[in-house]
Amino acid sequence: MKEVGAYEAKTRLPSLLREVEAGETIIITRHGKPIARIVPAQIDDKAEVRDAIARIKAARRKRAGISIEEIISSIHEGHRY
Repeated sequence: MKEVGAYEAKTRLPSLLREVEAGETIIITRHGKPIARIVPAQIDDKAEVRDAIARIKAARRKRAGISIEEIISSIHEGHRY
């Protein structure tokens, strides 16, 4: 991911758009703070969804042996009474 200042983005817009077209994501900043993101119009959402589902399934497998008491206990962990 590339960061570009607002002024530079304004002056280099055509070349930045070519980079985005090639798959790059550009973050536009103002005074060092992100204000906008330029991303390719067509992203392979299916791959991202498959990855997210795989991560969720892996997390579920890790927690398969947890009892309801452990879940309730972890909800209240760190609370002040």
